[in-house]
Amino acid sequence: MTKEKMIRIKQVKSLAGSRAIHRLSVKGLGLKKINHEVVLKSTPENLGMIKKCRHLIKILEENEIK
Repeated sequence: MTKEKMIRIKQVKSLAGSRAIHRLSVKGLGLKKINHEVVLKSTPENLGMIKKCRHLIKILEENEIK
């Protein structure tokens, strides 16, 4: 059985004044407003969205789950 890496992220800045692609990436990650936290699988798609809007979010922790 493989282990899945999980990432917990938190939105720390407002989307006001940001580019449309950044707003869509934050929405695609499941974040809704400032201080909202979500736990996501560490997939290449999610990591790409995190990289795109890294100035708006903060990575809190990374875990491996069986």
